[in-house]
Amino acid sequence: MNRDRIEIIDYTDDLKDSIKTLNYEWLEKYFRVEKGDVISLANPKEQIIDKGGFIFYARRNNKIVGTASLLKKTEQIFELGKMAVTGSAQGYGIGTMLLEHCLKIAKQKRIQKLILYSNTQLKSAIHLYQKYGFAEAELEQGLYERANIKMELYL
Repeated sequence: MNRDRIEIIDYTDDLKDSIKTLNYEWLEKYFRVEKGDVISLANPKEQIIDKGGFIFYARRNNKIVGTASLLKKTEQIFELGKMAVTGSAQGYGIGTMLLEHCLKIAKQKRIQKLILYSNTQLKSAIHLYQKYGFAEAELEQGLYERANIKMELYL
């Protein structure tokens, strides 16, 4: 697989439905789509971009195959979230590319801390986060039913 054929691009309105399609795919495979997911994924511009966040897509051979977002929590803290790679494109390092892009943007924007919520059954995702320096933090209750681990990274 030639990594050069994969590019990370910014959100545009014509790609609005891609974040929903990609996230629903993995949520339905491993967990379930929660009320908060329905709201944020139906209106990604209003729920993420307009609130100061960022949405990125991975494009491979002119097809959107992955996504990741930085969701603004405070001026200095953002959540790495809504990260998904379609099943047929897994194993090509796309998740790593999306994560690296989010880290680069976070540093450029002088974000001090990234947090993320995941589930320990997603072993490859947890391993990826640990590889990039994310460490387990205390998990508050009630944000996502599926989350049983919170991780954070100081930049």
